[in-house]
Amino acid sequence: MSKKKVVLAYSGGLDTACILKVLIQRGYEVLAYVADVGQQEDFDDVARRALETGASQVFVEDLRAEFVTDFIFPAIAGNAIYENRYLLGTALARPVIARRQVEIAVREGATAVAHGATGKGNDQVRFELAFAALRPRLEVIAPWKEREFLDRFQGRRDLIAYAAEHGIPVEATAEKPWSSDENLMHRSYEAGMLEDPMLPPPEDMFKLTRSIERTPDTPTNLAIFFRDARPVRVVDLDDGTEHADPVALFNYLNDVGGVHGIGRVDLVENRFVGIKSRGVYETPGGTVLHHALRDLEGLAMDREVLRLRDMLSPRFAEIIYNGFWFSPEMDFIEAAFAQAERLIDGEVRVRLFKGNVIPMGRSSESSLYDQELSSMDVAGGYDQEDARGFIRINALRLRAHRLILRKTGEEEGN
Repeated sequence: MSKKKVVLAYSGGLDTACILKVLIQRGYEVLAYVADVGQQEDFDDVARRALETGASQVFVEDLRAEFVTDFIFPAIAGNAIYENRYLLGTALARPVIARRQVEIAVREGATAVAHGATGKGNDQVRFELAFAALRPRLEVIAPWKEREFLDRFQGRRDLIAYAAEHGIPVEATAEKPWSSDENLMHRSYEAGMLEDPMLPPPEDMFKLTRSIERTPDTPTNLAIFFRDARPVRVVDLDDGTEHADPVALFNYLNDVGGVHGIGRVDLVENRFVGIKSRGVYETPGGTVLHHALRDLEGLAMDREVLRLRDMLSPRFAEIIYNGFWFSPEMDFIEAAFAQAERLIDGEVRVRLFKGNVIPMGRSSESSLYDQELSSMDVAGGYDQEDARGFIRINALRLRAHRLILRKTGEEEGN
């Protein structure tokens, strides 16, 4: 009788390395799946360690292009900012990882998928909601929510001892001062010493961005070109560097934004499971694109469309953060936003300097801005006498409200 196959989302870290062995001991044939979403890893070494631990196959999948075009760019276009500050780097990576995991499971005839996310965090929700939406019949194995596993592994020390006992090749030897996650969009830090919200993060923790004190005293000037609210080209106006490939474009913005200390955020956020969590993030390239696109929208997006889009943007961010990328509500919002993003085309020139993204100019063939109409020096087809009636009509309800206050004696000072 053949063994049941399970596809494990495998990072090569302590947790998933031990989970791989535990699943083998339970009688599963384990297919290790490694997702490349832009983290700095030696993927050959990760694959080697998975095979040494007992995986029957290892799939290293390069998801960078689809991560950028299918997830990062739409999120930035939709002004997705969770709780007004977080640009959602971790949350955006999970659906692209889960989608490919399901595809591998279907292709290889696996009956289950597994992950190593903790039962206290958001990632368990994001993975499992994606599995349910994409392939509901797949069994989901989540050891950190199983009583047997929790009783066996109280924490990191137990995992290290288990790895040593079974000859599992891992690099972990002691408790790290914090936990981190990296992808093309950002690098995040939480747990450990960062759990004290009064304790500032140490400078040597940051990997993608410089401190303001270490940023150059000369700015970098960029031209970023958009088509339907998606970046299609970036040009460094100082040295002529140019990129059009989505991954290369985003990597370049990460590099140059990081040099200027752009995109650091330190906040206490609300997890979907109801726990408050302190997170520190570095999102240089995403922050540059966010500011550039918002500036272009001022020129090219209709006022009422922009207003409606921004009413939906906080909900859009919640949907992403909470793990509902593959959902009817996301389908609805994506359709609405696609209409809003049509003809948001043009060039934005920005200056990167000392942690700031400073718009310096913008142009668009689909601009709604009429220079003559807005000018204080020429009429431009606008009859200023019309403003009398406009103001009179808009003041009607204000006059009525004030009269009622006087009539009822509730007006202040009466």
